[in-house]
Amino acid sequence: MNEEEKAGDGVRAVERALDILMAFSPGDRELTASDLLKRVNLSRPTLYRLLRTLENKGFILSSGDPQRFALGASVAQLAHVWGMGLDIAAVAGPALRRLWEETGETVALLVHEGRDRLCVAELPSVQPLSFKRGVGHREHVAKGASGRVILANLTSPDVYVQDGVDASTDLEKLHKRLQTVREQGYEVSRDELIKGAVAVAVPVFLGDGNVIGSLAVFGPGVRVDEARVKQFVEQLKVESRKLSQALGQR
Repeated sequence: MNEEEKAGDGVRAVERALDILMAFSPGDRELTASDLLKRVNLSRPTLYRLLRTLENKGFILSSGDPQRFALGASVAQLAHVWGMGLDIAAVAGPALRRLWEETGETVALLVHEGRDRLCVAELPSVQPLSFKRGVGHREHVAKGASGRVILANLTSPDVYVQDGVDASTDLEKLHKRLQTVREQGYEVSRDELIKGAVAVAVPVFLGDGNVIGSLAVFGPGVRVDEARVKQFVEQLKVESRKLSQALGQR
């Protein structure tokens, strides 16, 4: 075998090993060899050989009889390094620019931070009548479309609902609303935080399936009718999918 052939075999081995790691989905704590064989195009001997190599490097953990496999600490280390260097506002820049050009309204990226959602990037509309909050603006995650679309996709939304609403809020109605938002994948608010303003927002997810924030379009009610809301929803969903994929979601 010449050097070029050896190099080709090495590249294929790397690709197959990566296929094994990428076969794990959010919610997969452990997988059997049979589970993995259904997800990767490998023979059983090749699968076990690559699993042993990955385990030696800390990317896979094996346990039990029959043997089951889980992602190892080396995966967490890489995720940590990647996350520390992640500038979500920079990653979202192209998506925000496209939304801004397509809608002509103010667009923003907001991230979940504790009990709040924080605006980390905003492109204000150039139209005379427009709305903007500004980078750094905070609001409780239970308030407004850009907050509730995050809240609806959190694992434990009740933690934030309890300290984010006043005594007059109908909690049963709010929970039903959050369920609807989660199912439809977007939220709309009118005249809620700013009189005359309409906000349309969709969630943004990380690779582990957890919501990290929202993309939103803000405009005056005199321009943003139901037809434009539907248009914004579709445009936001397209850009949210692209951004979520850039943040690791498959």
